[in-house]
Amino acid sequence: MTDYAPGLDHCFFFDATEDSYLVDDIEGMLPEDLRGVYYANGPSRFERAGQRYLHWLDGDGLIHRLSFADEGVRHTTRFVDSLKSREESKAGRFLYRAFGTGFDGDLLRRNVMLESPVNVSVYPFDGKLLAFGEQTLPVELDPETLEAKDDFDFGGRLNEISPVSAHPKIDPDTGQLIVFGIAFSSRPTLYTYEFDPSDQSLRRRRHRMETHYSLHDFNLSPGYMIFHLGPLILDIERFLGQGNSIMDSLDWRPEMGSKLLIVPRGPDSGDPFEVEVEPKYCLHHINAFEQHGRLIVDLIEIDEPIYRHYQVLPELFVDAPAASPVRYAIDLASKKVVERIAFDYDRCPDFPTVTAADNGRNYDRFWMLGMSHCGPQGRKFFDEVVGLSWSDRARVDLYRPDEGRLLGGQPACVERPGKEPLIIVQELDPENRKAWYVVLDGLNLERGPLARIPLRHWIHPSFHTHFDPASTL
Repeated sequence: MTDYAPGLDHCFFFDATEDSYLVDDIEGMLPEDLRGVYYANGPSRFERAGQRYLHWLDGDGLIHRLSFADEGVRHTTRFVDSLKSREESKAGRFLYRAFGTGFDGDLLRRNVMLESPVNVSVYPFDGKLLAFGEQTLPVELDPETLEAKDDFDFGGRLNEISPVSAHPKIDPDTGQLIVFGIAFSSRPTLYTYEFDPSDQSLRRRRHRMETHYSLHDFNLSPGYMIFHLGPLILDIERFLGQGNSIMDSLDWRPEMGSKLLIVPRGPDSGDPFEVEVEPKYCLHHINAFEQHGRLIVDLIEIDEPIYRHYQVLPELFVDAPAASPVRYAIDLASKKVVERIAFDYDRCPDFPTVTAADNGRNYDRFWMLGMSHCGPQGRKFFDEVVGLSWSDRARVDLYRPDEGRLLGGQPACVERPGKEPLIIVQELDPENRKAWYVVLDGLNLERGPLARIPLRHWIHPSFHTHFDPASTL
């Protein structure tokens, strides 16, 4: 079997470094108007006391902060000081069951849910910095030092057992933080939360689900929240058994088909409804908006759930499934799908992003990571940044680093009024254990890096990122 990522072994089982320093020897030229802070969150610390995690989702959250200011470029890294991290550091070994790794005597929060490693995403919000994991309250961090403060409980309106997902959205018109969570009980329930920082109000709604759907992300338009109900089902009784991880407890049931659950926003906005879509899986959404009586929903459809391809570390994506960006147009009067448009690009794309100004609005361009060797059997990883356009679906603009180098972290968009957006992404050389951030022209990725920012320490590939143009710390 071909190994398309021969250095992938070096990407997981090492001790990440916490540090803060000004970066020297930047290659190329940073745009003069690049100001703000890039944040990333992702799993690190995959081993303790001879134990190793099996799954990419298992490691403790590590935050990266890359600031662009008058003093220069500063890189800061710090582990999220979660309850799980504190207690396991004190014990010197793994204590809690992880998403993909269970073991004899492992612990659960209140004996019913995972103790989150808080390793998925990070968002500036209302002057705060929030790190998110699955099914738990986010952790508030100092936006400069990354020091953990406390769990963010939405003004005291949620508590430690309130389910909160790892993919919030910020409404660009209202500044509200919108997020969901699922209570996996005998009657599975989807909760939606709309938190307004101006008056500390929290609008909370609940929706009964027919079964225990596993949901990771959702889409947001001005009038709707949209959830992809793919038939990846959690067997909650199996999970509550001794030593069974989430991965041990998930069942893929394609015969059930897939649906979009569309939840109107606002107190008098109508009832939720469902529409049938292609029988595939969706991990991440791209964007959504309303136009001419239609709801447009853009997402990445995958032939099967991607989670099994995150294990066993470091043998990843050996038979990675095909996936493509897809647009569904839903007529709001008839509540039916009237059009489906798919891109030809199918190299297992993931971690899509749009500019902040395009969230919830009619837009054209978006970016993702992809795998150049998707299709053939063999270990592989993300090794290209892809830019696509709804108005010109035939054009594929991409950046691919030198052979042997890999890419990590969702492409982060930097908006510059009147100029092309910039894209920031992690570039990794596993064989030599070197890492950079590369800055790309978002409208011409093929041009290659405008600048390459070298790091002192070897890093793990991150998950989700955010660029905050308001911060210049």
